[in-house]
Amino acid sequence: MSFTVRRAVRTDANELARLEQLARGSIADVRGGAALLAEQPAVGDRSAWEVAIDDVNRVVWVALVDDLPVGMLELLLPEGAGGAGLVRQVFVQAEARELGFGDELLAEAIESTRQAGGAVIESFALPGDRDTKNLYERAGVTARKLIVSKRLDV
Repeated sequence: MSFTVRRAVRTDANELARLEQLARGSIADVRGGAALLAEQPAVGDRSAWEVAIDDVNRVVWVALVDDLPVGMLELLLPEGAGGAGLVRQVFVQAEARELGFGDELLAEAIESTRQAGGAVIESFALPGDRDTKNLYERAGVTARKLIVSKRLDV
């Protein structure tokens, strides 16, 4: 078996759409997940992922076991020197976790942010998502603010 992380290409678009659906389904019932899904739209279908892959302001990576995509990361590059790169989404299928894919995907995002002149990398983790928090903590990415809220219309 071979384990690889590489930049996504247009022919990965169908698999990226599938992985994004899995990712969004996996957070639907996590505390804060419904709000995040409402606030952050999906990239979408194959054609939308092709556009994302071609976007010069973002970078997408795919993690593969042999030739099967099992994970992905989408990074919005910093706007100008000293700006922040934003990990918009990162996901590795449950059966491929503990193989180092998340760490490698995040390392690629950090290096791309540096190369683009960024001074900071940012992302988010839901309150109940310990796996994502652990991923960021291993890379030295720590919380700088917490957003708290209470619905007043219910």
